[in-house]
Amino acid sequence: MSHANLMNNYFNPNSVYTEEDFRRRLRIRTGRPGFSPHQKVTVALRMMAYGSPADLMDETHGISESTCLDTLQQFCDTIVQVHKDEYLREPNQEELNQLLRKAEDRGFPGMIGSLDCMHWDWKNCPTGWQEGFSGR
Repeated sequence: MSHANLMNNYFNPNSVYTEEDFRRRLRIRTGRPGFSPHQKVTVALRMMAYGSPADLMDETHGISESTCLDTLQQFCDTIVQVHKDEYLREPNQEELNQLLRKAEDRGFPGMIGSLDCMHWDWKNCPTGWQEGFSGR
């Protein structure tokens, strides 16, 4: 029965839904060639590397804003899935020790994480900003 409903709703000459409904609902292209993986990766990398807005990609690459945003989201999701086990995890003890040694060599013993620069005197900071950033 499910098969018959699917056929009646989408594939018969007098179907309930249009070809556009089918494409939009199921994210399947119907009769239109899509963008190549090279185009999609190029757009995603350009948007990330240069901060290019998605609507600019239409002018330079012929890809709509919504497709660019979808592509960027898929690209980022894929990178996270591929690399999360190695790079997006807490360090093990050996890696933590290495990070602590590196921080100590740079003058920050016992430091893991970001620096709080609000308490530093900034010799070359513009004088108008020094009060707000010196922490005093």
